[in-house]
Amino acid sequence: MKKVPFATKEQLEEICKDYPTPFHLYDEAGIRATARAVNQAFAWNSGFREYFAVKATPTPGILKILHEEGCGMDCSSETELLMCQRCGIVGEEIMFSSNDTPAEEFALADQLGAIINLDDFTHIAFLEQTIGRIPETISCRFNPGGVFRLGESKEGFQVMDNPGDAKYGMTREQLFQAFRVLKAKGAKRFGIHSFLASNTISNDYYPALAGQLFRLAVELERETGAKVSFINLSGGVGVAYRPDQEPNDIFAIGEGVRKQYEEILVPAGMGDVAIYTEMGRFMLAPHGHLVTRVLHEKHTYKEYLGVDACAANLMRPAMYGAYHHITVMGKETQPCDHKYDVVGSLCENSDKFAVDRMLPEVEMGDLMVIHDTGAHGFSMGYNYNGRLRSAELLLREDGRVEQMRRAETPDDYFATLIW
Repeated sequence: MKKVPFATKEQLEEICKDYPTPFHLYDEAGIRATARAVNQAFAWNSGFREYFAVKATPTPGILKILHEEGCGMDCSSETELLMCQRCGIVGEEIMFSSNDTPAEEFALADQLGAIINLDDFTHIAFLEQTIGRIPETISCRFNPGGVFRLGESKEGFQVMDNPGDAKYGMTREQLFQAFRVLKAKGAKRFGIHSFLASNTISNDYYPALAGQLFRLAVELERETGAKVSFINLSGGVGVAYRPDQEPNDIFAIGEGVRKQYEEILVPAGMGDVAIYTEMGRFMLAPHGHLVTRVLHEKHTYKEYLGVDACAANLMRPAMYGAYHHITVMGKETQPCDHKYDVVGSLCENSDKFAVDRMLPEVEMGDLMVIHDTGAHGFSMGYNYNGRLRSAELLLREDGRVEQMRRAETPDDYFATLIW
């Protein structure tokens, strides 16, 4: 699959006249199309709702677009809750899934009417002490332990993750006991939440997870008498960062979950259970670009291209070697016959967007698009070396460009300091 930027070189150069590089640019048309596809893929479930993972792209302009498309929000901190509140997103349109949670965050989630998803059995008493009661609607996060494996898919991708080593969720025994205790304390509508693998490029992941949770839900209802009202499949549905990867088919995924639902929940008399998802990466990653300009060339033991973006703008490659495709704008049809490391300016050798990447011959001043930065891009930014976070811009469906977040200034950096 060829990765094609959603903006042309001419468009980007025009944008650069008002907003200097580096900046994050998001595609409204693509965001809306993905949200509509997700809703259509799960339309067979009348209670379905996508709760967008705010941590992926905590930008009000993005949240408002997704909310217009029927999405709720998955929050995990006080600041994310407050951002949703300011966007007019409250009540059960918020799923609050946190861990190691301060009392004031539980209190705010309750005040906003959010669905609270408990990460640990001990949080039952902590929540009750904090807000003075147990909410009638409550969810619990399940961790089955062990290693989650999914055999090789048609895309040739082996899914494996290690829930047993994750800090999240309750054991099976704790989950059953939690439902009993919560029911005795007045809870009436129960949810199950689980996350077993990250960034899966497989149409089989959600259906496999759904099968596990659906069977668990049937047993929970039978053994505890608690009414399971919703099952949250969380995130984990990934995107094809590499051009040779086959992207996930959300319609095949939705159909796979539907089959498990019909085979497991419906015969058990649980055909009214709502399905929820929390896809941050799938919803946003492909619809964001980090746009940067080449500042320097360096010829030592390797060929380096120094750009004006750095890991402070996109941490994933420096943090764990994540691949992000790069397009040199205006040279899309030229042969990729030059090998480069594309690097930023931080005083860390890991500050590299690409290592030994084959690209067309690059010249100083060339514009580059770093793909798939719409999720976990700007949101993971930081200020090491005094580098400042860049602007976030929205490419509207009609071609207009709007600033959603201005670039930081030195005054912003100094604002919290006491001299």
